[in-house]
This record gives sequence, C-alpha cells and structure tokens, in this order.
Amino acid sequence: MMKKSLFLAAAFLCFLSGTASAQDRYQNRPPVIVSPDLTAPWVMQLGGQRVRPVVYRQQIPAATRKQFERRQVKRRSGAATVQSVAAVRAQKPVATKFDPQFLPQMVAYEGAEKPGTIVIDTNNRFLYLVTGNGQARRYGVGVGKPGFEWAGEHRITRKAEWPNWTPPQEMIAREATKGHYLPARMEGGPENPLGARAMYLGSTLYRIHGTNAPWTIGYAVSSGCIRMRNEDVVDLYERVNVGTKVIVI
Repeated sequence: MMKKSLFLAAAFLCFLSGTASAQDRYQNRPPVIVSPDLTAPWVMQLGGQRVRPVVYRQQIPAATRKQFERRQVKRRSGAATVQSVAAVRAQKPVATKFDPQFLPQMVAYEGAEKPGTIVIDTNNRFLYLVTGNGQARRYGVGVGKPGFEWAGEHRITRKAEWPNWTPPQEMIAREATKGHYLPARMEGGPENPLGARAMYLGSTLYRIHGTNAPWTIGYAVSSGCIRMRNEDVVDLYERVNVGTKVIVI
C-alpha cells in the first residue's frame, strides 16, 4: 500500500511539473507580425483580378499611408483636375495578373488635340488616340521606371512589324552590372521584348511597342519606351501612320 501511495504521489508531482512548464512556455507568446507589403503575390491572389486588399487607416503608420494617398494633378484644356492614384495598386508587376482598367476602351476626352493625335499620360499609364467629338480610344501602357521618365512631343518616323531588337550599349552595360547579360541583337518574334509592333518616335531611341510580358502593363518598368500588350499595339498600329504626332506628358 505504501509503495502504491508513493507511486501516485510521484505521478501527481510530474503532472504538476509538466503543467507549469507548458504554462511557462506559452505565457509570453511572440507578437504576430503581418507584413504591410501589399505587393506580395499571395495578397494579390486573395480576391481575384478585380479585388484589391482593404487598407485600414488606423493600422498603417502615417509615413506608409502617404505612399497610398499620393495625388496627381492632371491638366486638361487648361483646367487642373485632381485625380487620386489607386491606394492599393501594387508597385511591382505580378506575373499573369492584368488589371481590366487597362483594356482598350472609348472614353470622354476634353483635350484640344486634333483627331489622330496620340497623347500618353505617363503618370496614370494610359495612351489616348484622339478620335474627335470629345472622345478618344484609351489603352493601358507600361512606362519608364524611376530615373527613365521623360516628356515631350515627337512624330512617328517609322513603323515595324515584329521588329528586331538591338539594345543600346549603355543598356547592355547597365544590365551587366546587375548580372543580366543582353544579346547584341535579337530577331523579332514572340520572345522579343519589343513584341509584335513598334512605332519609332522622332530620332530618339524611344518607341511605342508591344511586349513579351503583358502583366507589366500599368507599371513603370521600361527604360523609357512605351509598351503595350501585343494585341493592343497591333490595333493602334493599324490606326496611325508615319507622321502621327505623339505627345508624352
């Protein structure tokens, strides 16, 4: 009987010791940290292409909120209108994703440019082909990344179908420092970064061209060229001629 009592007492002490250890282990749990990176691919997968994650003001520091609350002034016909940049637009492209707002569509246009003029709004990533009667055909575009932005007025001086690509030497050198080695020349085709069509602007190295990465439309990703989806650049190519005025703002 004495041995049985001692055995039960020892078992009870072990149970108490185990419980205390468990409580010690979990009483100070580490905080759960949720990354504020709204460009993470898993975030973009949450609700499909048309849904963006909700951003609650009280959960985001003021410095971070400013990134999502930038406002741009877009000038049309001499009058300035304030247009808010989408608060939760990702800053980097997400492969295979394409925002439907960048599909071609007819929109109201109040500019004073003549029909047939191309106007490229680099801030909002849209290209307008003015059609007259207060309307324009609008396409989504990719534009120059930070440090490669530009603005000006040119005319289309040449058009090419499935153009060859000859990267400029400065681009080859720049990419080599990042470990990316570009070919000296690349034949036209589906894998070519210039895509299905190219329209050359003035005597510059800039072009309006297609792309082999359509998910980059709507972002600042290029070295200054204006890129479009292949189906969109083909459509635009058929609507304009050499000599067409192109205004980049």
